[in-house]
Amino acid sequence: MAGNARAREPGEGTDRLGAVLRPVRAGNGFEEALEQILQVVRLGLVPDGGRLPSERELAERLGISRVTLREVLRVLHEEGLVESRRGRYGGTFVLRRADGAGEDELRRRTAEVDIEDVLRFREVLEVGAAGLCAAHGLSGEGVVRLRRALDHTRDAPLADYRRRDTLLHLTLAGLCGSASLAAQYAGVRAGVNDLLDCIPLLVRNLEHSQRQHTALVEAVLDRDADAAREIAREHCAGTAALLRGFLA
Repeated sequence: MAGNARAREPGEGTDRLGAVLRPVRAGNGFEEALEQILQVVRLGLVPDGGRLPSERELAERLGISRVTLREVLRVLHEEGLVESRRGRYGGTFVLRRADGAGEDELRRRTAEVDIEDVLRFREVLEVGAAGLCAAHGLSGEGVVRLRRALDHTRDAPLADYRRRDTLLHLTLAGLCGSASLAAQYAGVRAGVNDLLDCIPLLVRNLEHSQRQHTALVEAVLDRDADAAREIAREHCAGTAALLRGFLA
């Protein structure tokens, strides 16, 4: 047999990836595509050393552009999960993952956390706060505080972005008119931040989050409660997709 012949994988010819790969929603295309491909890698649907489907096939399955897909693959490459090879038998290949200290620390920090509980409670509180702020309107001082918090996220250095992002969401919760909600949100946000500290900062995700922040603030100031709730829900879903992808 020719030296370039490739060993046939068990189950090859069947759609092993069909249970995971599906078209993503338009609002969080990058985050949800990353979540799904991370699931493919972590579930071993493509074994160590195996090749992922072509960029064309992945983009079609996920319903995203090749540009967005390449950004997803770049993140996986930077995390040491895949590598790209050129040539006739090239493509994107899954790398063997070493169980080092970093992986042990991630497991330790998340083993006793009910991630789904944290994410769902966060969504309820953020969507509720956004809706209340929009429905009841903000005072002049509240408008200034919210705009200032948004402005501080726009010019945040990468290393300080999550802190300023947290302050924006805490400001919104604090302006909703419910001291109980604001107090509960502070607690759940601390849990979310512990989870976020376990995953890398992704510039594409932060840019997307910033656009959502701007749209959310505009909806609140326009007193469009339905839009504010929907934007907040979509924003939470994007973060949840990343956390599930990396930590689940």
